[in-house]
Amino acid sequence: MTRDEKGTIIEELAGKFQTIPFFYITEASGMSVAEVNQLRRMCFERGIEYKVVKNTFIKKALETLDTDYTPFNDTVLKGQSAVMFHPENQKAPAQLIKEFRKTNDKLQLKGASIDYSLFIGADQLDTLIALKSKQELIGEIIGLLQSPAKNVISGLQGGGNKIAGILKTLSEREEAA
Repeated sequence: MTRDEKGTIIEELAGKFQTIPFFYITEASGMSVAEVNQLRRMCFERGIEYKVVKNTFIKKALETLDTDYTPFNDTVLKGQSAVMFHPENQKAPAQLIKEFRKTNDKLQLKGASIDYSLFIGADQLDTLIALKSKQELIGEIIGLLQSPAKNVISGLQGGGNKIAGILKTLSEREEAA
C-alpha cells in the first residue's frame, strides 16, 4: 500500500469520525469467514457500516479531531480492530453486537465514542444500549416543562365547570325556596 493510499484511508476515516458523532470499535478475531459474512449481512440490513481498519490508521484519524482520544490508545487500539458507524442511531451498533453475541461470543466491544464521550470495554455494552439520544432527552425535557402548564390549564378548565355547576345548583335552590 502506497503512502497516498494510506493517507486517503486516514482522511476518509477522519471525515467519518467528524461527521458521525458516534462510532464503535470492535474485535472479531477468531471468527470464521461464514461468521464474518453473517455479521456483515446483519450490519448491512440495519444500515451499519462495518470496516476492518488498522489500529494505526484509526489512531492517526482520531488525532485529527479536537477531542482527546488518547485513552483508546492503551486498551482499545490493540489487536485486530473494526469500526462500526450508523449515521442516525447511536444504539444500533450496540444492539447488533448484543444480538450477535447471543450466538457468537467472538465479537467483542473494545470501545465506543458517543457524542465525544468515551466508553471503554465490553462491560459498557448494556450502558450504551440504555443511553438516550439527544433527541430523546430533549423530548423528555419538553414533556416535563409542558406538564405543569397542562396541569394548570386543565385545573382552570375543570374548576370553571365546577364553579358553574355550583352556581347553577345554588340558583336552583334559591328558586325552589
